[in-house]
Amino acid sequence: MNEIAAILFVTVVAGSCIPLGGYIASFEHIRARWLEQELRHFLIALGGGILLGAVAVVLVPEGVASMQGSLLAIPILLLGGLSFFLIERALGLRRREVPQVMGMLLDYVPEAIALGGLVALGSPVAPLLALLVGLQNLPEGFNAFRELHALKRRSARRTLLIMWSLVAIGPVAGLLGYFFLSGHPAVLGAIMLFASGGILYLIFQDIAPQSRLNRHWAPPLGAVAGFGVALFGDMLIRAA
Repeated sequence: MNEIAAILFVTVVAGSCIPLGGYIASFEHIRARWLEQELRHFLIALGGGILLGAVAVVLVPEGVASMQGSLLAIPILLLGGLSFFLIERALGLRRREVPQVMGMLLDYVPEAIALGGLVALGSPVAPLLALLVGLQNLPEGFNAFRELHALKRRSARRTLLIMWSLVAIGPVAGLLGYFFLSGHPAVLGAIMLFASGGILYLIFQDIAPQSRLNRHWAPPLGAVAGFGVALFGDMLIRAA
């Protein structure tokens, strides 16, 4: 029961970072040009850096370990990237111009499932993954608000209500991982590797191109900072 409560707590907190990022983005009247250009692109890059860090220090190492070093890890990772590509094409994300929103959901769901499974297995990296999911949801929520708000010119309140409704996805996915993957570490590892491939695709297809600004240094430094956050967290876990 304590594990279920822990999953509910960490997934709700991590998911709440989505509307929190949207709430921060709702303040549009403070240096609007700077907010649109420098801060938005920095946060896109920061989210991409944290995603890359989550893949490098948690999802791939834990996924390979859960599959006991099987070479099947490689095709599963590649399949994840291909699947996210097909999903993006099927939904017409480029046409709808909401890659940040759909990208956020596509990486958030499998990560929450993996988080529930890691808690069930008693993995020491589960808190780190929870932290990284929350940290990446903050900049992703910021940019998702900007996309949703501009898409059909919704009011800020309605956009935030939509984003609050997304919070429930995390606990549901986490509990699914807890109840169905606790006795199947190889399946859990496959899900983490599958998610890693998809996340890598999203980073280089949608996030990295949007983060770049000509003659500006903040976006690439944001990516480096995000990866550094993930690496720092991994080093703290290993030193404990």
